[in-house]
Amino acid sequence: MKTMNRFTLAVMAILCSTLWVTGCDSENPPPKAPENRTAGAYASVNGINLYYELHGTGRPVVLLHGGLSTIDTTEPFLSTLARSRQVIAVELQAHGRTADIDRPMKYELMADDIAALIKHLGFESADVCGFSLGGGVAIQLGIRHPSVVRKLVVVSAPFKSNGWYPEVRAGMAYMDADALAGSPPHEAYVRVAPRPGDWPVLVSKLRQLLAGEEYDWTDTLRTLKAPTLIVAGDTDNMPPAHLVEMLGVLGGGKADGAMGNPPSSRLAVLPGVSHWSILTRTDLLAPIVPAFLDEPMPAAKP
Repeated sequence: MKTMNRFTLAVMAILCSTLWVTGCDSENPPPKAPENRTAGAYASVNGINLYYELHGTGRPVVLLHGGLSTIDTTEPFLSTLARSRQVIAVELQAHGRTADIDRPMKYELMADDIAALIKHLGFESADVCGFSLGGGVAIQLGIRHPSVVRKLVVVSAPFKSNGWYPEVRAGMAYMDADALAGSPPHEAYVRVAPRPGDWPVLVSKLRQLLAGEEYDWTDTLRTLKAPTLIVAGDTDNMPPAHLVEMLGVLGGGKADGAMGNPPSSRLAVLPGVSHWSILTRTDLLAPIVPAFLDEPMPAAKP
């Protein structure tokens, strides 16, 4: 494959697919650091020094970013959540200010990190909201550690590896650290990473996770106890049919919701919204996500 084609596919995987949220156009400027941000801190859990920040006050909600991203790329959604609750914004393994450790990058292991962080902070449980890569971690957190997850919001993340559009996953397979040098994700990483030279390690491990491993969480997803809101754009990186399938696996999409029995699992497909712009669309997210989190807990699943 020619170098230019490889570069194009790599950049496409970042800017047009699953990995970096900016909303960079005339209507959606690049994200800025949260206003009045607290000093960040580190939690030593599972052998990793996990970086996190606390924003706002109220019921805790963990916010998990997408691949090759930092906490800053969750804006302005982070600030929207922080108006009415305490946001625990985390940078996952090898991302941002959290240095990599000698272990593979897996959804399950990162979920274990977040469960340990919730306990480290002294919370019995927390709501969890994850985008893209963070959405996969959030799903695994709910499956593996149900006692620490109150409600779950999964934004733009599939529950099967083949849930991504084929061309999106093909782009992921060509992510290349050298080709992405100087890109916005690389510049953001270099600004804050404890070891900026680890950029190739992050790209390599993420490429293996996203494009080199097959998974299907159907059976374990059926065991998920936490009320779950699935959110995606109608021009996202997975087809709407996959989102509807996920809702069905979670027990939603049934007629009894129209009979006064709202389901514990919901689906919101946002019109005219893509994967890269979804976290900037607080005009659509603000009426949906906080309202879901604020609803009384439904009766426990049998």
